[in-house]
Amino acid sequence: MTGVPQQATLADDRTWAFEAVQSVSRTFALSVELLDEPMTEWVCTGYLLCRTADTIEDEPTIPMGRRAELLETFDAMLAEDSGTTVEDFLSAVEPETPADGGDDWAVLGQTDRIVRLWRSFPDPVQDGMRSITREMATGMADILRRHEDSGGLRLETLDELEEYCWYVAGTVGQLFMKLQAARADPDDPTPDPEDARAFALLLQLVNIAKDVRADWDEEHNVYLPGEWLAEEDLDHEAVAEPEHSTAVARVVGRVVDQAADYAHGAQRYLSTVPEGDNGGLLEATALPYLLALGTIRELRERTVDAVEQPDAVKLEREEVEALLAEAEDGFTRDQVRDLAATVRAGPYHEQ
Repeated sequence: MTGVPQQATLADDRTWAFEAVQSVSRTFALSVELLDEPMTEWVCTGYLLCRTADTIEDEPTIPMGRRAELLETFDAMLAEDSGTTVEDFLSAVEPETPADGGDDWAVLGQTDRIVRLWRSFPDPVQDGMRSITREMATGMADILRRHEDSGGLRLETLDELEEYCWYVAGTVGQLFMKLQAARADPDDPTPDPEDARAFALLLQLVNIAKDVRADWDEEHNVYLPGEWLAEEDLDHEAVAEPEHSTAVARVVGRVVDQAADYAHGAQRYLSTVPEGDNGGLLEATALPYLLALGTIRELRERTVDAVEQPDAVKLEREEVEALLAEAEDGFTRDQVRDLAATVRAGPYHEQ
């Protein structure tokens, strides 16, 4: 496994972390680019900690029970006064590393750089990242163990789907909220945790809906609730069967509806994010919300495409660039509400 280059400084690590985020999630990197320091550094590092856990959870070449064990080792590494070191974690991962793991595994191989950055932060920031990342890792491990004899994740109920979404996205949302609190003015409104949860579930349910085919092809996972598939006289394997595309699409449509139901709570959450000259917090938070609303709009028109073709449903580059340009110019909360209404109605074009 690779690691911290000799003579690398924290400044080198900061540069690397920003580039690493761009390599594994261009969409998330758009939000990061809207932030000012120290939030940029904090968010990049926190995201990469979470991404390390996610890379293990997603890897189909590793048996699910073994993935759970690696996540538990990762969790132990993050614990205060732990006897488990970064080197212990990387040594455990090395035999399981896929030959061509791509950018995600290249980033995981430099977990020591991520941890070194994390340990350089103020104690409240470190503690916030620790608690959230450990919750994510242990929650993922629990779900993997629950399904380790299924050949892949096969979620059975809406509650289990939302539990999964919480561990992979809600925890990241909580991380962002904790970092926001570290910079908050005492006069800023306090977000309702349920609204923060709605924000996170909106984003992840949209991802589940649009990536249903890619998740099957790449990871052999089906996140659509088995109870909803059963109402269509289908099982999880029907996702891969062309003759059932229309019926599976109806289930995907229900996931889209569930995501849309969280939009009001997500909007309430955004109404608590500081606006104006406050480090780009509102812009960085509102952009993925607007992109999710646009994706819901597209999914309603092309649900069967999402079932039949990987990456078939996504926003046109022109719309993404137009919304990014608005964010770069700066948002107010009222402008976010207006943009949300516009995006729901149709593709957004720069004014």
